Amino acid sequence: MSLSNRVAILGGGASGLMAALTAARAGANVTIYEHNNGVGKKILASGNGRCNIINTTVSPEDYAGLDPSFVEYALQQLPFEAFETFCHSIGLLLECKSDGRCYPLSNEAKAVLIAFKSAVTDAGVKILTEKKVTALTKEKKGFVVHCENEKSVYDKVLIATGSQAAPQLGATDDGYRFASEFGHEIIPQYPSLVQLHLNSKIHHKMAGVKTFAEVTLTIDNKPLTKVQGDILFASYGISGLAILDISQRASHALMQHQRVAIGINLLPHFDTQTLRVMLEKLFSCVPNRSLETVLSTLIPGKTIVHLCEEVAVNPSKAVSLLSDKELQKLIYLIQNWKFEVNGTHGFKHAEVSGGGVATVQINDKTMESKLVKGLYFAGEVLDIVGRRGGYNFNFAWASGIIAGREMGK
Repeated sequence: MSLSNRVAILGGGASGLMAALTAARAGANVTIYEHNNGVGKKILASGNGRCNIINTTVSPEDYAGLDPSFVEYALQQLPFEAFETFCHSIGLLLECKSDGRCYPLSNEAKAVLIAFKSAVTDAGVKILTEKKVTALTKEKKGFVVHCENEKSVYDKVLIATGSQAAPQLGATDDGYRFASEFGHEIIPQYPSLVQLHLNSKIHHKMAGVKTFAEVTLTIDNKPLTKVQGDILFASYGISGLAILDISQRASHALMQHQRVAIGINLLPHFDTQTLRVMLEKLFSCVPNRSLETVLSTLIPGKTIVHLCEEVAVNPSKAVSLLSDKELQKLIYLIQNWKFEVNGTHGFKHAEVSGGGVATVQINDKTMESKLVKGLYFAGEVLDIVGRRGGYNFNFAWASGIIAGREMGK
């Protein structure tokens, strides 16, 4: 190994690959340590195998953590135009959707990994797979990376080990352990972009029901946010894009032992008065049909009997016999069906994780530790978590570029 600017990257994910490439292009002698049998496992799995690689609409408001503003400088360093130019430089073309989400033109995540892996190899980066780093120490001669029966010395080290999300893809808590041993504060982790568990006796009876709805997240009886999108009832609780969108706040609140609930509006395109008028007209056209039959044209059939049970109305009742009070209660429930949330589906099913290395101890302009010179952090190992839609990749690429640029000096 050359004695000039030896750099070790712990973790071959998005931020690690970007940092490795940037540092190598700047002349550093870079080695990636990856304990999986290949780099970029999460890249391959992201976006259902399509890889939502970035979002053109990114802003600090798309992130959570003790200090979400930590991302601001990083995002400024990597506007979409610069990222697209970079992608072209490694042979990767992008396709962007109207909502800002971008994907590789091939619509396959493996295209992203192939481009990055080829680029880092061309830049002279050494990739060591199936190399589990057991310890990271610092001596006078530099940082010592320990791997079972061998160890190597480096001038600078980047911890880009990711989070505990998706352990089936090789996620570990190694990065937190290394950071902690160097005196860094670790903010408690929690699953994010994850399905939710419900404290309910009926959700499992509706397993498989998928519909478009508006979901209101309530924490300690206070409505916090509303989102619209698909929901999917499951044996354990509820999933769907709308649920993933509120899951970060829900999961964090659960970790804080707060009371979490969701309200589901099965017909969000109608306000209460419009829905009432529409139902009354519909009932007048088919007065002898059962409530269950009529509602089945509006909402998923599996939900009807449970809605009716909650308002104490027989679903077989003819709609012409429905009282005004019964109709009012039914409309309210259709638009305000509440469920208590008592857990998440865990790190195994989470796309990302909240919490991590406290950003107050990291220089946001360099990604270098304020406690240990030559030690850097990037990506999801930090206490930064983004919304669904490519935002976590935004920060991974941006923080990786900054760390790589600094380590390459």
